[in-house]
Amino acid sequence: MNTSSHYKLVHFIPWTRRKIYKMLLLSIIPTALFYFLGWTWLAIPWVPVALIGTATAFISGFKNTQTYNRTWEARQVYGAIINCSRSFGIMVKDFVRAADTHQDALLHKEIIYRHFAWLTALRFQLREVKSWENVKTKSYNKEYLKYYKVPEWETNMADELKPFLYEEERTYILSTKNRATQIIARQSLQLKKLNLSGSITDYNYVALQNQLKDLYDQQGKCERIKNFPYPRQFSSINLYFTNALCLLIPLGFIGELSKYTEKLGEHFIWLSIPLSVLVGWIFLVLEQIGESTENPFEGNANDISITQISRNIEIDLREMLGETDLPPAIQAQNNILM
Repeated sequence: MNTSSHYKLVHFIPWTRRKIYKMLLLSIIPTALFYFLGWTWLAIPWVPVALIGTATAFISGFKNTQTYNRTWEARQVYGAIINCSRSFGIMVKDFVRAADTHQDALLHKEIIYRHFAWLTALRFQLREVKSWENVKTKSYNKEYLKYYKVPEWETNMADELKPFLYEEERTYILSTKNRATQIIARQSLQLKKLNLSGSITDYNYVALQNQLKDLYDQQGKCERIKNFPYPRQFSSINLYFTNALCLLIPLGFIGELSKYTEKLGEHFIWLSIPLSVLVGWIFLVLEQIGESTENPFEGNANDISITQISRNIEIDLREMLGETDLPPAIQAQNNILM
């Protein structure tokens, strides 16, 4: 997530420079052929270019709206996780009762630390790279990784879970496929045992189980966004329309500008190059921005800051436990917060 007011051109232009190179190539070649070899047939009316441009603008706008909706839904889900986590933490503190104060504190810590383990497992699962994601496959995204680090790629889940789970439980969790799911299952099992032993009343037990259900619901929503890509048919048609338009834009500008060469001189036709680059760059960047917004958990600079959110939840719940030795909040790197 970018925390500045906007992307600076010093970052944005290099990120999109290949689009500029592409448009330079597509515009210089037909203009040179028209000017030097007299290939006047390259000049086409502006009407077909405008029609394709309208269709491209429509499908690009549709894609960007839908990909933004995916990102905004992901942020809403993590907002719900924040609320559920705080509610779960205060319920554990108030509802779970052991034989004495010391046992209370140990029990509360065990349950809440297991919740930290769930947050950790979930964010690691969401940062796993899928075949349709772009952050590690597109060269411009890989280059932009020099401005920030993805914590889940710098460490491993086994080490991150060590502070939160007993060794036996951690070994079991790491042996499962969906670690986050199994951690909540272990929470439910412990709450059941505490209810049977009388440490949690039946009413409070139901309330706590409902909190676990809500956490499962939010995890499922995250998994749906993560595991179901933006439909490939819409992504493909946007790419095809944009490339077709970029091929025709220089020809359309040549056709329009050639009408004025008698009055303004034959050199006037070279103006088609900067105009084509500018218009084509706009459409290509719209497509690239939509692509970078499709997958809000992939490790892109525009991702939801799930690492920072998880750390803030951890700080809140540790303070509920009365701890003072708190982990530092996650800070942005070059205005990128993960």
